[in-house]
Amino acid sequence: MARAGNLAGRRMRKARAAGALTLVGALALAACSGGGGDTNADGEAAELECSSEAVADQPWKAAEPREFSLLWTDWADYPITDTWEFFDEIEKRTNVKLKLTNIPFSDATEKRSLLISAGDAPQIIPLVYTGEERQFAASGAVVPLSDYIDYMPNFKKYTEEWDLVDMVDDLRQEDGKYYMTPGLQEVSVPVFTLIIRKDVFDEVGAPEPDTWEDLQEGLALIKEKYPDSYPLADGFEAWSMINYAAHAFGTVGGWGFGDGAWWDEEKGEFVYAATTDGYKDMVTYFRGLHDAGLLDAESFTASNDGGGTVVEKVAAEKVFAFSGGSWTVQEFGTALEAAGVTDYELVQIAPPAGPAGNNVEPRNFWNGFMLTADAAKDENFCDLLHFTDWLYYNPEARELIQWGVEGKHFTKEGGKYTLNPEFSLKNLNMNPDAPVDLKKDLGYANDVFAGSTESRELKESYNVPAFVQYIDDVQTKREPREPFPPHPLDEAELEQSSLLGTPLKDTVDTATLEFILGQRPLSDWDAYVAQLEGQGLQSYMDLINGAYKRAAEGQD
Repeated sequence: MARAGNLAGRRMRKARAAGALTLVGALALAACSGGGGDTNADGEAAELECSSEAVADQPWKAAEPREFSLLWTDWADYPITDTWEFFDEIEKRTNVKLKLTNIPFSDATEKRSLLISAGDAPQIIPLVYTGEERQFAASGAVVPLSDYIDYMPNFKKYTEEWDLVDMVDDLRQEDGKYYMTPGLQEVSVPVFTLIIRKDVFDEVGAPEPDTWEDLQEGLALIKEKYPDSYPLADGFEAWSMINYAAHAFGTVGGWGFGDGAWWDEEKGEFVYAATTDGYKDMVTYFRGLHDAGLLDAESFTASNDGGGTVVEKVAAEKVFAFSGGSWTVQEFGTALEAAGVTDYELVQIAPPAGPAGNNVEPRNFWNGFMLTADAAKDENFCDLLHFTDWLYYNPEARELIQWGVEGKHFTKEGGKYTLNPEFSLKNLNMNPDAPVDLKKDLGYANDVFAGSTESRELKESYNVPAFVQYIDDVQTKREPREPFPPHPLDEAELEQSSLLGTPLKDTVDTATLEFILGQRPLSDWDAYVAQLEGQGLQSYMDLINGAYKRAAEGQD
């Protein structure tokens, strides 16, 4: 009954949201004149009056020069410079100058939290993934963007056109509002998955692994042919592979563990994922690989840097299947060629199916942004909303961010993008010998904004044909798991859940590796579960299920 009520509520919310979008229209004007984002007596956002208009899919430019502040994360490999053309082009098109506060990538999350908590953060906070906004929303440190989406016509259009309205609606916090708008993806595929040396799988007569059982069979054949190898590796301290494997075993884990809550359809409530049969099955599977000498244990305990990395083992033909993304294929291919291996075929495959079926992660968002509470007091707040809507969701801006200026940096014909010969994108192996790198020298394709919101056409424009095939394989052979019912916690519950959930997660992480790597017998499973129960597991799940019931009642 609880589930039925939740689904009915979701349908009602979808109908309301779709109706609102229809009333406004995908190309509606948000005609507006200065003034900050005040609220009325009911706590709702007052209507803004703005001096400029915003229309979906159209250029936008502030009527007068504006300056907005933004938190910029510095990547060590791509240090920002005063000569980056990217910011000049943004200002030229929008009349908006960005004032940057810089933080290093190495501790960006911590620095961001400190700045926001102290009230010293700039107005625009990029690189926010769903869930990261909760603590700031609960404390009132960021703007409830759901109050202002009428001033974000591009966001409204593409959430409807790409069937993302329900997903956005699930971002609502305990007060019924959402406080970040995410990066939107027309097609969503797992970023990390399994990459194999297909030529070696073919050589030993192994099938391309459609299932985890297929993979085990192939790894065993490779081990016979290459006895000094440990053919399967992760390279991200286990958490990447466990993340994309978990869905096929009917659980969540690794990078995708989140709060650890797993929706039990039969019980109509959340249970702790790391205590489920699915989690035990997954751990047992990887333990079997380890005991058979098929798993590179070092890659499950060390990050992919320093000596003895996965890339070095792939180049030395000691590893033949490993975790990665589209860029990894290029990186590892370069390493193989440098080692003198030229007859190879690296293939990025859809995450293998498993006992729970062809499931992969739910359709997902990419990073988006928040606006700090002080931003709503800016007399040009309406322009700030229009600007961020253009920057994150307008196709003109998304193309500019990835490719630069058409005619100057690239040409486009029939949907195919070609860099002009004097420009390179070395990280994508495009025109690698050209003198000017679009990313490093000019600031386009930067890691703060690129990839956040993408149509399928844009995503395919800079990826190799093999990745386009990967998209097709995931879309046709795999089924995204349904998202779990929302269970937003209030401020006090968030604090309590952190106090309980953090040590629980630490125990899970430690025990998971101990079980997989043979440091703890699988017969200890019940003792491990009892250990979690002794750490307050029931109180933790009571918090989550209480929040779920409260949210479900509010939807009915």
